Order: sequence, then C-alpha cells, then structure tokens
Amino acid sequence: MDWYPAADEDLLLRTTAKFATGVAPAVSGCRWFRDPERNDIQAELPGWPAGPAFSLRTSGDRAARRTGRAFLVGIPLIANLVANIGGAAGSPFGDVPVRGKPEEPENEVDDFPVMWAASGSLARTVPWQLDPGRRPEGYATDIALTSRRLLVLGVRSGTLDKAEILAEHPREAIATARQMKFSEIGADVRITFADQSWIRLFTGNPDSAERLVELLTGTVQALPERALSQGQRHRVTRFMADLPDTAQPPTYTRLPSGIVMVEARVPAKAGKDLFETHSILMNDAGEPAEPAPGDL
Repeated sequence: MDWYPAADEDLLLRTTAKFATGVAPAVSGCRWFRDPERNDIQAELPGWPAGPAFSLRTSGDRAARRTGRAFLVGIPLIANLVANIGGAAGSPFGDVPVRGKPEEPENEVDDFPVMWAASGSLARTVPWQLDPGRRPEGYATDIALTSRRLLVLGVRSGTLDKAEILAEHPREAIATARQMKFSEIGADVRITFADQSWIRLFTGNPDSAERLVELLTGTVQALPERALSQGQRHRVTRFMADLPDTAQPPTYTRLPSGIVMVEARVPAKAGKDLFETHSILMNDAGEPAEPAPGDL
C-alpha cells in the first residue's frame, strides 16, 4: 500500500474522492465554489490554479447532453457486488439507479456548489487537487478516514510513488456527513465541517458513500484489523486472494447482531473512477454468517 496510518490510529476506510459534478439538465457537467451569498469564490482560494469556468446550460445544450447520455444509461452498471454467504468472490446485486430525486433543488438543479464556504472557513482549506478540472492528467485523489482524522491523499497512477498527504482534518473538525443520492450512481457525499462550511465529493461507489457517512456520523461500529480473531484473519486472507490485485485494502464493520462485514473495493471496468464492492459476512470464528434483521 502507498500510505499507512500512524501507529496511534486505525484505518477505517479509504476510497477515491473528487469534487462532484451536476446531473440536472441546467447544471450537467458543472460545479461551482460558493460563499453563503452564492458568490463565486474560486479566485479567492489561495494557491489554486485557474480552472474551468461553467455557466448554466441552455435548452440546446441540455438536449445534446441528454442524447449523449442515453447511450451510457442503456448500459447496465453493476456498482455493488455482494459476496455469496458461502464465500464466493462476488455476485451481481443489480443495476444502480442513474439518479434519485433532488433533495435540494437550489443546490442540485438551479445551481451546483461543491464548496460552500465563508471567508476563513475550513472548507476553503481542502486541496485544489480534488477538482478534476484542475489536477494534472494521471493524478487522482483518495480520502482516508482513520480513528482520529480525515485525510486527502494524492496518488499518481501507474507509479509506485508514495501517496501525498494533501490535507488532513481531525475528526472533531467534521460536524456531519450526508449521502447525496441525486447523482449518477448515488455516490456523492456532503461533508460538513464544524463551522458549517461544506464540500460535496463523488466517491465512485454508493457503498463507499454510505459507509463513509455511517462512519463519520457514528451509526456503525468500525473495527480495526487488529481486533479480528485468528479465524477471521484467515477468512479475510482467502477472501482477498480471490480478488484482483487492484483491490483496495478491506474494511471491517461490526453489525448490530455482532457479525462482521468485510468489504473491499475494486476498480470497475464500467468507467473511470467507478468501483465495485465485494463483501462477506463472518462470525467470530471467521465462518460464513447469515445477517439478522436490522443488520443490512
């Protein structure tokens, strides 16, 4: 792995992340950076290189983009693979909805801010490399959530270089998080800082978005690898051996019934920055387990 947590913390989740992109007709393919008065603040962000300038789509633009998108929508996208209880590597869970219903029309239909930040607020400290319109080709960003901080990592594809730590925030600096389902595959997350500024990120997978929100809001119990039993460790080793070498490190969650869910993300062939989720459920001995009501 190209980055490891410090000795005094546990890695809970690592997933790809970049600023989200609008999907409603007027804002399709666009993103803006706003202050609470909806002023554009891109020029005020220190150290940020120039980026693309967006404007609301005209009716002609919208029609053209809808036509092009129809070809993509017609291709089934499997973005969530759940392992069979018996231990198979993964099985299709079904097609993912293209988008949900707008939850905030003012921020998803009439406008599409991916940063909402007053002067001096924490959201303004996130790195510009999160913007796909600014970062160099072949460069990607991940977010890593540990037991004590949230980090933004920079990764250069096709190299063995160590990941760059672009930014980090203590867990106390994060007020809440919310999965924003009005997106191409329901994989957007809005992270709100303690000062109420926020950013909206695309995580590449609706499962990653859901898990990140659950971890940040404390609605699930994440487990460090060191908390696994010997039998569970052996089961995880077999599980990961069945996955491609490109699989991300597994994450562990204890469900309400006490069984453990193991999840690993694998880059999807369906498109860039999309991921499939493979998972297993196991008991304390590492044997396959059935979910109880309320677990999933």
